This record gives sequence, structure tokens and C-alpha cells, in this order.
Amino acid sequence: MVICCLYLPNGNPYPGPKFEYKLEWLKRLKKRTGEFIKMDLPAILIGDFNIIPTPFDVHKPERWQDDALFRTEVRKAFAALIKKGWTDSIRTLFPEEKIYTFWDYLYRAYERDAGIRLDHILLSPYLKSRLKSGGVDKCVRGWEKSSDHAPVWIELTDR
Repeated sequence: MVICCLYLPNGNPYPGPKFEYKLEWLKRLKKRTGEFIKMDLPAILIGDFNIIPTPFDVHKPERWQDDALFRTEVRKAFAALIKKGWTDSIRTLFPEEKIYTFWDYLYRAYERDAGIRLDHILLSPYLKSRLKSGGVDKCVRGWEKSSDHAPVWIELTDR
């Protein structure tokens, strides 16, 4: 099994060289992960993608329009990975639920559940049928001196 732990560039401020670098990084990611799919490998892409995939994945999407995490270009790049055959495991398990993985420390965002979904676990087609369960351990974010991200996890069935 190939497990790729990712921490994609943030890309802010938009516009600018950091955003352009993020787009180039995403092009290379798409190419490399396409090779995994062609090899029919059991592969997982996991980590902080710094991408909010859809308006459903953010509290008040209108406030994020010019942020590199939510720009149309990066959302299209994420959608292209899904179209190539990668499965967004948490969204697959919870298609209609509001799920966030990150809450800023400003304005009591966690307490108001004003979050965003940045952390993803994508499964190659080889593993899609083995997805059993998963979730976000949101309560961890509420611990004293915790990260602004909550742990995201999945469980796969044995063959």
C-alpha cells in the first residue's frame, strides 16, 4: 500500500506568486497520482490539502471567494483528482452532513462551528470498495492548546 501524507501549499495571498506556486504544485500532484491509478495500486492520499472543495465544505462561503483555499482554480484541481478516480472518503461516507476539519482561533470559530474542510483522505479505485467507516474527531479541537485542525480518520475492511 502506498500512503502519501500531503501538506499542500496554502497559496495566500491571492493573487500572487504563492498562489501560482500552489497551482503548479497541484498540476504535479495530478500527474503523479494519475500514475498510481494507472498502476492499479492500493494508495491513499491523506493530509492538509489546503483546499475547500465545495461551498458545502465552508461556513459562509461568500467570505472565502478570494482566498487561495477556495479559489475556483484549486477547487477544479481537487475535482479533477476525484474525476480521475480518487474517492473523497469522508464526503462519500457523509454526503449530506456538514463536516469541518479546521476552525480558526479568531472570533470563537470552533464554538460557533464556523469551520472549513481542508483535511482529506482520498482513496485510489483499488481501495474504494474497502472503505468501511471514518470521521472527524471534532472534540479534539476543543482541547486546551490543541491544533486548529481536528484528526480525520478512516477504517478499511480486510479483503
